[in-house]
Amino acid sequence: MKDLHTPDLSARIGALTLKNPIMPASGTFSEDLADVFDLDVLGAHVLKTIMHGTRAGNPTPRVCDMQSGMINAIGIPSKGIDYFRDEMLPYWAGFKAPLVVSISAHSMDEFARLCSEVSLPGVTAIEANISCPNIEADGNAFAMRPDTTHEVVTRLRAETDLPLWAKLTPNTGEPVEVARAAENAGANALVTANTMLGMSIDIGTRRPRLGNVMGGMSGPAIKPIALRMTYQCARACEIPVIGCGGISTLNDVLEFLIAGARAVQIGTATFQSPTVMARLITELEDWMTARGIASLDEIIGSIEAPEAGVFE
Repeated sequence: MKDLHTPDLSARIGALTLKNPIMPASGTFSEDLADVFDLDVLGAHVLKTIMHGTRAGNPTPRVCDMQSGMINAIGIPSKGIDYFRDEMLPYWAGFKAPLVVSISAHSMDEFARLCSEVSLPGVTAIEANISCPNIEADGNAFAMRPDTTHEVVTRLRAETDLPLWAKLTPNTGEPVEVARAAENAGANALVTANTMLGMSIDIGTRRPRLGNVMGGMSGPAIKPIALRMTYQCARACEIPVIGCGGISTLNDVLEFLIAGARAVQIGTATFQSPTVMARLITELEDWMTARGIASLDEIIGSIEAPEAGVFE
Protein backbone atom coordinates (compact mmCIF):
# COMPACT_ATOMS: atom_id res chain seq x y z
CA MET A 1 0.00 0.00 0.00
CA LYS A 2 1.33 3.46 -0.94
CA ASP A 3 2.42 5.69 1.95
CA LEU A 4 -0.06 8.55 2.30
CA HIS A 5 2.86 10.98 2.55
CA THR A 6 4.58 9.71 -0.58
CA PRO A 7 3.70 11.81 -3.63
CA ASP A 8 2.11 10.15 -6.63
CA LEU A 9 4.56 10.44 -9.52
CA SER A 10 2.38 8.54 -11.99
CA ALA A 11 2.04 10.14 -15.42
CA ARG A 12 -0.97 9.58 -17.66
CA ILE A 13 -0.18 9.49 -21.37
CA GLY A 14 -3.55 8.88 -22.95
CA ALA A 15 -4.70 5.38 -22.00
CA LEU A 16 -1.27 4.57 -20.52
CA THR A 17 -0.28 5.26 -16.94
CA LEU A 18 3.45 5.39 -16.29
CA LYS A 19 4.71 5.11 -12.72
CA ASN A 20 6.72 8.31 -13.17
CA PRO A 21 7.28 10.88 -15.94
CA ILE A 22 10.96 10.09 -16.62
CA MET A 23 11.99 8.10 -19.69
CA PRO A 24 14.91 8.05 -22.13
CA ALA A 25 14.92 9.80 -25.47
CA SER A 26 15.27 7.47 -28.42
CA GLY A 27 18.87 6.94 -29.48
CA THR A 28 20.33 7.47 -26.01
CA PHE A 29 19.21 4.25 -24.33
CA SER A 30 20.74 0.78 -24.55
CA GLU A 31 21.02 -2.55 -22.75
CA ASP A 32 24.38 -1.47 -21.31
CA LEU A 33 22.65 0.86 -18.85
CA ALA A 34 21.25 -2.21 -17.07
CA ASP A 35 24.76 -2.65 -15.63
CA VAL A 36 24.60 0.84 -14.13
CA PHE A 37 21.15 1.10 -12.53
CA ASP A 38 17.81 -0.71 -12.27
CA LEU A 39 16.08 0.13 -15.54
CA ASP A 40 12.68 -0.70 -14.07
CA VAL A 41 12.74 2.52 -12.03
CA LEU A 42 11.98 4.38 -15.27
CA GLY A 43 8.50 5.37 -16.35
CA ALA A 44 9.05 3.71 -19.74
CA HIS A 45 11.79 2.35 -21.98
CA VAL A 46 12.12 4.12 -25.34
CA LEU A 47 14.35 2.17 -27.72
CA LYS A 48 16.71 3.49 -30.35
CA THR A 49 14.91 4.11 -33.64
CA ILE A 50 14.69 1.06 -35.89
CA MET A 51 14.16 0.96 -39.62
CA HIS A 52 12.82 -1.93 -41.65
CA GLY A 53 16.07 -3.10 -43.19
CA THR A 54 19.67 -2.99 -42.04
CA ARG A 55 21.37 0.38 -42.18
CA ALA A 56 25.00 1.28 -41.50
CA GLY A 57 24.39 4.93 -40.72
CA ASN A 58 26.30 8.03 -41.79
CA PRO A 59 30.04 8.35 -42.47
CA THR A 60 32.36 9.20 -39.58
CA PRO A 61 32.95 11.34 -37.65
CA ARG A 62 29.38 11.20 -36.41
CA VAL A 63 29.52 13.26 -33.21
CA CYS A 64 31.14 16.52 -32.17
CA ASP A 65 31.04 18.23 -28.79
CA MET A 66 29.77 21.78 -28.49
CA GLN A 67 29.94 24.30 -25.64
CA SER A 68 26.44 23.44 -24.48
CA GLY A 69 25.62 20.08 -25.96
CA MET A 70 26.58 18.04 -28.98
CA ILE A 71 25.83 17.63 -32.66
CA ASN A 72 25.32 14.16 -34.01
CA ALA A 73 24.82 12.72 -37.46
CA ILE A 74 24.57 9.06 -36.52
CA GLY A 75 22.20 8.34 -39.40
CA ILE A 76 19.90 5.87 -37.61
CA PRO A 77 21.99 2.70 -37.97
CA SER A 78 19.63 -0.26 -37.67
CA LYS A 79 19.79 -4.04 -37.63
CA GLY A 80 16.28 -4.21 -39.03
CA ILE A 81 12.91 -5.60 -38.07
CA ASP A 82 14.01 -9.25 -37.89
CA TYR A 83 16.70 -8.48 -35.32
CA PHE A 84 14.25 -6.41 -33.31
CA ARG A 85 11.67 -9.18 -33.26
CA ASP A 86 14.06 -12.07 -32.59
CA GLU A 87 16.67 -10.46 -30.32
CA MET A 88 15.62 -7.13 -28.86
CA LEU A 89 11.99 -7.82 -28.02
CA PRO A 90 12.74 -10.97 -25.96
CA TYR A 91 15.42 -9.08 -24.00
CA TRP A 92 13.19 -6.14 -23.10
CA ALA A 93 10.35 -8.50 -22.20
CA GLY A 94 12.33 -9.24 -19.04
CA PHE A 95 11.58 -5.77 -17.66
CA LYS A 96 8.39 -4.40 -16.12
CA ALA A 97 8.56 -0.88 -17.54
CA PRO A 98 6.40 -0.26 -20.64
CA LEU A 99 8.27 -0.67 -23.92
CA VAL A 100 8.05 2.15 -26.47
CA VAL A 101 9.45 1.32 -29.90
CA SER A 102 10.72 4.18 -32.05
CA ILE A 103 10.39 3.65 -35.80
CA SER A 104 11.43 5.61 -38.87
CA ALA A 105 11.36 5.31 -42.65
CA HIS A 106 12.00 7.39 -45.74
CA SER A 107 8.63 6.83 -47.41
CA MET A 108 4.98 6.49 -46.43
CA ASP A 109 4.80 2.87 -47.57
CA GLU A 110 7.91 1.86 -45.62
CA PHE A 111 6.64 3.65 -42.51
CA ALA A 112 3.23 1.96 -42.69
CA ARG A 113 4.74 -1.48 -43.24
CA LEU A 114 7.15 -1.11 -40.33
CA CYS A 115 4.43 0.19 -38.02
CA SER A 116 2.38 -2.91 -38.72
CA GLU A 117 5.30 -5.28 -38.21
CA VAL A 118 6.40 -3.85 -34.84
CA SER A 119 2.86 -4.00 -33.42
CA LEU A 120 3.72 -7.13 -31.48
CA PRO A 121 2.91 -8.52 -28.03
CA GLY A 122 5.24 -6.88 -25.56
CA VAL A 123 5.24 -3.50 -27.32
CA THR A 124 3.30 -0.92 -25.31
CA ALA A 125 3.43 2.05 -27.69
CA ILE A 126 5.01 3.17 -30.95
CA GLU A 127 6.92 6.43 -31.25
CA ALA A 128 6.95 7.56 -34.88
CA ASN A 129 10.09 9.52 -35.66
CA ILE A 130 8.51 11.65 -38.35
CA SER A 131 11.43 14.06 -38.11
CA CYS A 132 13.46 11.99 -40.58
CA PRO A 133 14.01 12.89 -44.27
CA ASN A 134 11.11 12.01 -46.57
CA ILE A 135 12.34 10.98 -50.02
CA GLU A 136 8.86 11.60 -51.39
CA ALA A 137 9.14 15.28 -50.42
CA ASP A 138 12.65 16.09 -51.68
CA GLY A 139 14.27 15.05 -48.42
CA ASN A 140 12.19 17.28 -46.14
CA ALA A 141 11.12 15.66 -42.89
CA PHE A 142 7.49 14.53 -42.71
CA ALA A 143 6.96 16.78 -39.69
CA MET A 144 8.14 19.93 -41.46
CA ARG A 145 4.64 20.58 -42.84
CA PRO A 146 1.09 19.91 -41.63
CA ASP A 147 -0.01 18.12 -44.82
CA THR A 148 2.77 15.52 -44.83
CA THR A 149 2.42 15.11 -41.06
CA HIS A 150 -1.29 14.40 -41.41
CA GLU A 151 -0.73 11.98 -44.26
CA VAL A 152 1.97 9.88 -42.62
CA VAL A 153 0.24 9.74 -39.21
CA THR A 154 -3.00 8.71 -40.92
CA ARG A 155 -1.15 5.88 -42.64
CA LEU A 156 0.46 4.77 -39.38
CA ARG A 157 -2.80 4.99 -37.42
CA ALA A 158 -4.41 2.59 -39.88
CA GLU A 159 -1.68 -0.01 -39.26
CA THR A 160 -1.78 -0.32 -35.48
CA ASP A 161 -4.11 -0.33 -32.50
CA LEU A 162 -1.25 0.53 -30.15
CA PRO A 163 -0.82 4.03 -28.73
CA LEU A 164 0.95 6.14 -31.35
CA TRP A 165 3.31 8.96 -30.35
CA ALA A 166 4.43 11.44 -33.01
CA LYS A 167 7.94 12.82 -32.47
CA LEU A 168 8.01 16.30 -33.97
CA THR A 169 10.85 18.46 -35.27
CA PRO A 170 11.88 21.89 -33.96
CA ASN A 171 13.06 22.81 -37.46
CA THR A 172 9.59 23.66 -38.72
CA GLY A 173 8.17 27.17 -38.79
CA GLU A 174 4.68 25.76 -38.16
CA PRO A 175 4.96 23.81 -34.87
CA VAL A 176 1.36 24.31 -33.77
CA GLU A 177 -0.12 23.50 -37.17
CA VAL A 178 2.03 20.36 -37.41
CA ALA A 179 1.04 19.30 -33.91
CA ARG A 180 -2.65 19.74 -34.66
CA ALA A 181 -2.25 17.80 -37.91
CA ALA A 182 -0.73 14.87 -36.00
CA GLU A 183 -3.53 15.01 -33.43
CA ASN A 184 -6.26 15.17 -36.08
CA ALA A 185 -4.72 12.20 -37.90
CA GLY A 186 -4.92 10.00 -34.82
CA ALA A 187 -1.73 10.43 -32.80
CA ASN A 188 -2.24 9.67 -29.11
CA ALA A 189 0.64 11.85 -27.89
CA LEU A 190 3.27 14.28 -29.16
CA VAL A 191 6.98 14.27 -28.37
CA THR A 192 8.46 17.78 -28.54
CA ALA A 193 10.98 17.63 -29.92
CA ASN A 194 13.78 16.06 -31.93
CA THR A 195 17.18 17.68 -32.49
CA MET A 196 17.82 21.08 -34.09
CA LEU A 197 19.70 21.05 -37.39
CA GLY A 198 23.19 22.50 -37.06
CA MET A 199 26.82 22.21 -38.10
CA SER A 200 30.36 22.89 -36.92
CA ILE A 201 33.61 23.60 -38.77
CA ASP A 202 37.19 22.73 -37.84
CA ILE A 203 39.00 26.02 -38.49
CA GLY A 204 42.34 24.23 -38.75
CA THR A 205 41.32 21.99 -41.65
CA ARG A 206 38.42 24.20 -42.80
CA ARG A 207 36.34 21.06 -43.06
CA PRO A 208 33.03 20.21 -41.39
CA ARG A 209 33.52 18.39 -38.08
CA LEU A 210 30.90 15.83 -39.10
CA GLY A 211 31.23 13.37 -41.96
CA ASN A 212 27.66 14.21 -42.95
CA VAL A 213 28.42 18.00 -42.81
CA MET A 214 25.25 18.77 -40.83
CA GLY A 215 23.66 17.01 -37.87
CA GLY A 216 21.23 17.31 -35.00
CA MET A 217 22.06 19.66 -32.12
CA SER A 218 21.02 18.39 -28.70
CA GLY A 219 21.73 19.26 -25.08
CA PRO A 220 21.17 22.36 -22.93
CA ALA A 221 21.54 24.77 -25.87
CA ILE A 222 18.23 23.68 -27.41
CA LYS A 223 16.22 23.53 -24.17
CA PRO A 224 14.57 26.97 -24.58
CA ILE A 225 13.44 26.00 -28.07
CA ALA A 226 12.05 22.63 -26.97
CA LEU A 227 10.39 24.20 -23.94
CA ARG A 228 8.72 26.87 -26.08
CA MET A 229 7.50 24.23 -28.51
CA THR A 230 6.20 22.06 -25.67
CA TYR A 231 4.27 25.03 -24.24
CA GLN A 232 2.78 25.89 -27.64
CA CYS A 233 1.72 22.33 -28.45
CA ALA A 234 0.32 21.62 -24.98
CA ARG A 235 -1.88 24.73 -25.27
CA ALA A 236 -3.00 23.95 -28.82
CA CYS A 237 -3.76 20.22 -28.53
CA GLU A 238 -5.91 17.97 -26.39
CA ILE A 239 -3.57 14.97 -26.54
CA PRO A 240 -0.65 14.67 -24.08
CA VAL A 241 2.71 16.23 -24.83
CA ILE A 242 6.02 14.66 -23.80
CA GLY A 243 8.82 17.19 -23.47
CA CYS A 244 12.27 16.45 -24.86
CA GLY A 245 15.32 18.62 -25.45
CA GLY A 246 18.19 19.67 -23.21
CA ILE A 247 16.77 18.23 -19.99
CA SER A 248 19.47 17.39 -17.46
CA THR A 249 18.41 18.80 -14.06
CA LEU A 250 15.39 18.72 -11.80
CA ASN A 251 14.67 22.36 -12.67
CA ASP A 252 14.58 21.39 -16.34
CA VAL A 253 12.07 18.61 -15.62
CA LEU A 254 9.88 20.96 -13.61
CA GLU A 255 9.95 23.67 -16.29
CA PHE A 256 8.66 21.23 -18.90
CA LEU A 257 5.95 19.92 -16.57
CA ILE A 258 4.84 23.44 -15.65
CA ALA A 259 4.77 24.33 -19.36
CA GLY A 260 2.29 21.51 -19.94
CA ALA A 261 4.28 18.34 -20.60
CA ARG A 262 2.88 15.23 -18.94
CA ALA A 263 6.24 13.44 -19.07
CA VAL A 264 9.78 14.09 -20.25
CA GLN A 265 12.53 12.30 -22.14
CA ILE A 266 16.20 12.52 -21.20
CA GLY A 267 18.78 12.27 -23.97
CA THR A 268 22.24 13.84 -24.13
CA ALA A 269 22.49 14.11 -20.33
CA THR A 270 22.67 10.30 -20.13
CA PHE A 271 25.92 10.32 -22.10
CA GLN A 272 27.41 12.64 -19.50
CA SER A 273 25.94 10.84 -16.47
CA PRO A 274 24.47 7.36 -17.09
CA THR A 275 22.48 7.44 -13.84
CA VAL A 276 20.88 10.85 -14.44
CA MET A 277 17.37 9.48 -15.07
CA ALA A 278 17.29 7.50 -11.82
CA ARG A 279 18.61 10.54 -9.94
CA LEU A 280 15.95 12.83 -11.42
CA ILE A 281 13.15 10.49 -10.30
CA THR A 282 14.45 10.59 -6.73
CA GLU A 283 14.94 14.36 -6.84
CA LEU A 284 11.45 14.92 -8.20
CA GLU A 285 9.89 12.83 -5.44
CA ASP A 286 11.92 14.61 -2.77
CA TRP A 287 10.99 18.03 -4.18
CA MET A 288 7.28 17.19 -4.18
CA THR A 289 7.45 15.72 -0.67
CA ALA A 290 9.18 18.80 0.71
CA ARG A 291 6.42 21.03 -0.68
CA GLY A 292 3.47 18.82 0.18
CA ILE A 293 2.60 18.27 -3.48
CA ALA A 294 0.53 15.10 -3.74
CA SER A 295 0.61 14.42 -7.49
CA LEU A 296 2.02 15.60 -10.80
CA ASP A 297 -1.39 17.03 -11.68
CA GLU A 298 -0.60 19.92 -9.33
CA ILE A 299 2.44 20.77 -11.46
CA ILE A 300 1.49 19.95 -15.05
CA GLY A 301 0.34 22.99 -17.01
CA SER A 302 0.45 25.22 -13.93
CA ILE A 303 2.26 28.03 -15.71
CA GLU A 304 0.94 31.52 -15.04
CA ALA A 305 1.59 33.46 -18.19
CA PRO A 306 -0.20 36.09 -20.29
CA GLU A 307 -0.92 35.46 -23.93
CA ALA A 308 2.28 35.44 -25.91
CA GLY A 309 2.81 38.62 -27.89
CA VAL A 310 4.50 39.27 -31.20
CA PHE A 311 8.26 38.83 -31.24
CA GLU A 312 10.56 40.44 -33.76
